[in-house]
Amino acid sequence: MSKKHRRLSFSERIKIETLLNENKSKAYIAKTLKRSRSTITREVNKWITNSEDKYSAKLADWAAKDDYLNKRNRDKISTHRKLRIYVYRGLLKQWTPEQIAGRIKIEYPKDTIMSISHEAIYRHIYLTPQGALNKKLIKLLVRKKTRRKHTKKKRGTGSKIINQVSIDNRPKHIDLRKEIGHWEGDLVIGKNHKSAIGTIVERKSRFTLIVKLKE
Repeated sequence: MSKKHRRLSFSERIKIETLLNENKSKAYIAKTLKRSRSTITREVNKWITNSEDKYSAKLADWAAKDDYLNKRNRDKISTHRKLRIYVYRGLLKQWTPEQIAGRIKIEYPKDTIMSISHEAIYRHIYLTPQGALNKKLIKLLVRKKTRRKHTKKKRGTGSKIINQVSIDNRPKHIDLRKEIGHWEGDLVIGKNHKSAIGTIVERKSRFTLIVKLKE
């Protein structure tokens, strides 16, 4: 049976991701999957526009399924595929919503559809009911939190890290992820502060250590 009129399956997207990581051409992928070259080209071009872009089978599959959900009460990102792909692609690159909103203004200065604030991106991720996709997007954020907290000024004294160094002062070459040995840590606190885990991620290999913290 011909597959050209059927949507790509998750298993097919897994094969696309694997073959892309092996630097196989779109024509080779189309032949391997017995799909038309135009189908594979459209799928890959949604997510990859330059050498820095990555293709994620999970995210691509969730985004495709989202296209077929109820169209009512959808926010701007859910409504406009071009905008949605741009935002998701940025998250795949580990850009923050602030970076995505800033870059899109530069790249699409006169396109009203391709105009979004970082707050709207946060709302889309945290407030829009999307099931598994919602959880996936939260994990893609540079600083992973299950809830978005509004910035408030606190008074009084609190614990401070002595001689702390801002992440803004991190050497720029580390952001290129070209060498092993640079780690990022994060703290995830559970409901009612009854549990907590610490995570440490190696920035290039993405090797992750997860430690359950004692009360």
